[in-house]
Amino acid sequence: MQFGIFTVGDVTTDPTTGRTPTEHERIKATVAIALKAEEVGLDVFATGEHHNPPFVPSSPTTLLGHIAARTENLILSTSTTLITTNDPVKIAEDYAVLQHLAEGRVDLMMGRGNTGPVYPWFGKDIRHGIPLAIENYALLHKLWREDVVDWEGKFRTPLQSFTATPRPLDGVPPFVWHGSIRSTEIAEQAAYYGDGFFHNNIFWPMSHTRKMVELYRERYAHYGHGTPEQAIVGLGGQVFMRKNSQDAIAEFRPYFDNAPVYGHGPSLEDFTEQTPLTVGSPQEVIERTLGFREAVGDYQRQLFLMDHAGLPLKTVLEQLDILGEEVVPVLRKEFARLRPAGVPETAPLHPAVTARTKEA
Repeated sequence: MQFGIFTVGDVTTDPTTGRTPTEHERIKATVAIALKAEEVGLDVFATGEHHNPPFVPSSPTTLLGHIAARTENLILSTSTTLITTNDPVKIAEDYAVLQHLAEGRVDLMMGRGNTGPVYPWFGKDIRHGIPLAIENYALLHKLWREDVVDWEGKFRTPLQSFTATPRPLDGVPPFVWHGSIRSTEIAEQAAYYGDGFFHNNIFWPMSHTRKMVELYRERYAHYGHGTPEQAIVGLGGQVFMRKNSQDAIAEFRPYFDNAPVYGHGPSLEDFTEQTPLTVGSPQEVIERTLGFREAVGDYQRQLFLMDHAGLPLKTVLEQLDILGEEVVPVLRKEFARLRPAGVPETAPLHPAVTARTKEA
């Protein structure tokens, strides 16, 4: 089981102090958070991709390349890479370079994003969101697996005898997740290619997550990649922890109430009841996360959102200490104990990473 964190890179005013970090401070804080994730023994750090205020991660490969140079074991990923508005050729080349620099410690998640205006900013039409995702990924998949590509589609100019450079490290492309909250077409796409399916269920009840994962598992088996239980599944989540629940709730409430993504809506109590958000003690986070397995079956990756809503860096680093020292070790043990034989423990790793792990 892989455990990690993802960031959306929001620049948000701390409601308890009224201070808003600069973009520079937020970018540097993101790096510090990634380094802390490796220090406390997490497996994955993933960054979103946004091209509008109040977000800063507009260049994921630049950020992840810098983090790669300062880490040794952390898997570097995205949450998500915009397959709709990025050129598949540029994705193929950028992430191949990152893969080489990180010695294979790279995978990525494809998604359409949740910001409608981004489409015209990059010359695309949001009404073509699903067809763009399908066609662009078909080309990317081909670019990473064929040395010379001829291509003609609807949404970009044709390619003739084109070679994306550099080629993937040792000829093995990065593993790909397809991230979606509600689009069944994306779950189908993940299943068709035998890729991973990531349901970032932070705003949705587990009943909806269960339906999406079940669809993906069924179609994964339909396409002959393995049994439904062998499909590669990842889930999102968000937590805030203190030693006792009352302290966690009291400290987190002003951040929740004023957060751009869910503030001024349902109460903290209603939101934690209806979604995977867990605010409480480490034991409550353990129990809630194990409950995800009961809902969707054994899965391979769990990412937590930790650094949003204006939380100061000091607090986020404290949260990562708790996650790495008190929560993840218990979850690793329990997920391993419960996992049946024949079900993958983690998402596929690059052979270079597997070889290093065995040597260590």
